[in-house]
Amino acid sequence: MSNLFVRKATGLVRSWSVMDAFIYALFSINLITLGLYSFSQMYYFEGGMVNALIISALFIFFEVIVYAALISVMPRSGGDYVWQSRILGGAVGFILAVTGWWFILWLWVPLYGDMFRHIVLVPLLGIFGAKDLALWFAGTQMGSFTASIITLVIVSIFIMLGMKTYARIQKFSFYGGMLGLLIVIGLLLMGSPAAFKAGLEANASSMFGAAPGVYDATVALGTDAGAITPFSGGSLALIFLVIPYMVFFNLWPNWGATLYGEVRGATDFKRNVAGMGLALGITTVLGIILLFAIRKTIGWDFYVQAGGAWWNYAWGYSEVAPALPVWPYPAMLAAFLTTNKFVQFLVVALMSLWWFGWSGTVFLSSTRVIFAAAFDRLLPESVAKLDERTGTPVNALLLMIVPSVFVAYLFAFNIANFQTLTLCSTLVIAVTFLGTTISAIVLPYTKPDLYKASPIAKYNVLGLPLISVAGVVFGGFLVFLLYQWIFDPNGLYGIGISNTSSVYYMLGNYVLAAVIYFGFKAYRKSKGIDLNKVQAEIPVE
Repeated sequence: MSNLFVRKATGLVRSWSVMDAFIYALFSINLITLGLYSFSQMYYFEGGMVNALIISALFIFFEVIVYAALISVMPRSGGDYVWQSRILGGAVGFILAVTGWWFILWLWVPLYGDMFRHIVLVPLLGIFGAKDLALWFAGTQMGSFTASIITLVIVSIFIMLGMKTYARIQKFSFYGGMLGLLIVIGLLLMGSPAAFKAGLEANASSMFGAAPGVYDATVALGTDAGAITPFSGGSLALIFLVIPYMVFFNLWPNWGATLYGEVRGATDFKRNVAGMGLALGITTVLGIILLFAIRKTIGWDFYVQAGGAWWNYAWGYSEVAPALPVWPYPAMLAAFLTTNKFVQFLVVALMSLWWFGWSGTVFLSSTRVIFAAAFDRLLPESVAKLDERTGTPVNALLLMIVPSVFVAYLFAFNIANFQTLTLCSTLVIAVTFLGTTISAIVLPYTKPDLYKASPIAKYNVLGLPLISVAGVVFGGFLVFLLYQWIFDPNGLYGIGISNTSSVYYMLGNYVLAAVIYFGFKAYRKSKGIDLNKVQAEIPVE
């Protein structure tokens, strides 16, 4: 077996604890970055936001069970790629995992960059009095592109430092970010609508040059944009139509699954469930509390209208610029409740740690999938090279960084309607998750020896393997999401067959993956290496 892979063992080190994996999972479903970014875009739905948050979390818990089980059976770096290639076959595993964990993550870079400018750069620059620079970042295409490049630099440094150091960055960001969130919730719960309106008028003018009457103007623009999403309520059918947008934020408690070859105690099924499940549960509860606090003081209608006013203009549906010339970031709006500049800075700086602790997720998981494919000889062997000091797959990281610059440029300047592809970033990964879910369903039947020897063999539901039952539930949920995104019968998501740019982009990614797979398979065969035999073996960490 030793000559099948690039090396006898991957060389990766189990440098993370289960606590580190929990924090990574919590940051992956990041309430402040992904959550607030998504909520502000979801202004035109008729189902309740809180209802969609709760119901989606219930379905996603079955995802947690599926992934926790697979991790305990095969805790290998590369996660989805390793499981799918060993259970469903090499072609399926490579094409789905590489497209979902490598190519589509290039599109996530400008999204991380967009959140970086709105959550970190713009509010901090406004507090420091750098109005023109803040507005340049907030409202220009070059400002957007620059934020993405800065994001790439920060993320690359974090990942080059290695898993152990990134765990420390995560931990610091976790505690600081939680403190910031508690302060924000406290400010909102103790504030009043009248105090907020006065604070908004004063600070929007002094920090960002907004004209007087910004509150009322925002209400008018948001109403014109069709901002109607209720805090709660609505029929079950309407709530389920909110969920395909909601999961852009909370579908990812399993984001660290590709890293579990580097997590100590990864074969413990219950601990895996606890880590990912707690991250999902805590985020859901905090989300409800934060949305309630927003409703109390900012006002739910105003919050939804502010999101509508911003995105209706940003997406080109209106030529009328929002009265508030920056994204309506709730932490910044909460800071407007005080006139103390130090408190304002403290709130925004602590809340920015949610972005810094989360930023590495854009590449960290991806590099392990690329590494795992290279270790199987499906990419040049140099891609499986590790930095001896940090254990970082350096060349795998470069395969993420370089294309991301190009994609960030396309997104920032909206070339070929690239900004309409935002939700493609979720659709493609959901297809990957569906492949893994099918792997989980059939595992007990196609790999009975592996299953029976694993820690999950004792968990059954009415005589059926728990992993299969959970897989059927979560798989059904994914099929519902994919149907809504692709066919979009209600015209709510904009990434399906009606958007030719999205179709070409996604199909192009899958074709590229197939070309690489079959090209390398033919090349290795000419060198006397049968990749079918390689992918029949489970690599040693």
